[in-house]
Amino acid sequence: MDEKLQKVLARAGLGSRREMERWIEQGRVKVNDQIATIGDRVSVKDSIKVDNKFINQKRTEVQQRVIAYHKPVGEVCTRDDPEGRATIFSNLPKLRTGRWISIGRLDLNTSGLILLTTDGELANKLMHPSSEIEREYAVRVLGEVSPEIIEQLKTNVALEDGDAHFTDVKVAGGQGANHWYHVVLKEGRNREVRRLWEYFGFAVSRLTRIRYGDIKLERRLRPSKSEDLSEKEIASLYKSVGLKYHVDETIKKDKSRFKANKTNKNTKRSVYQGKSGRRH
Repeated sequence: MDEKLQKVLARAGLGSRREMERWIEQGRVKVNDQIATIGDRVSVKDSIKVDNKFINQKRTEVQQRVIAYHKPVGEVCTRDDPEGRATIFSNLPKLRTGRWISIGRLDLNTSGLILLTTDGELANKLMHPSSEIEREYAVRVLGEVSPEIIEQLKTNVALEDGDAHFTDVKVAGGQGANHWYHVVLKEGRNREVRRLWEYFGFAVSRLTRIRYGDIKLERRLRPSKSEDLSEKEIASLYKSVGLKYHVDETIKKDKSRFKANKTNKNTKRSVYQGKSGRRH
């Protein structure tokens, strides 16, 4: 049985399908010693090389591992930054095989929850617009927002790259001229949250992603730290995009070795709170 080349490479933990397609376009991938092209399909009988390194298809199943990372303002989501800025990948647990694949990105001035996985197929499914995975943000804007504007934010706004809207907008407190809102999107266009508010003339002074799908940013997870999701949470992510999660006892042991944060057993799970101490 043959499969799309980018799918096989993603399953091997080399990156998301989108990233693998870029590698193919860049001529970094060969099939049977011939430079591959987008659309190529391969079977276990084919020889695959990436950057002239052989990919063993019999060992392409990597650990189905997912971690939550708390990105602070000032870190970028690329592996290598030409400007020498701090990158989220320098703070992640080391892997024996495969590599961490970011499920979406946050811009330099946005903080909060980023999920990363070793499974390129899962990353591709979760990021694909057809999956309509909810992303929730806590956003602080300067100025009073009228009910009419909130309604329009939930209905339709004509941005330069197409119509957009929040699926939900909730008032979440604030003091003085600064007001907090919780907003929900089902897509991840570049700076979309900021652009929706800026359309109405509101400056966004703070922006934090507090939820991706059913996974919330926990108060115990400090900036620049990560922790493994529970098996139940991982299984729920796989199920949400129609994939199967296979529990492996050896992975359990590996996860315990690299767990980034030790938490008290009595720690309660809670959503992000702003500096005011008000629960959003």
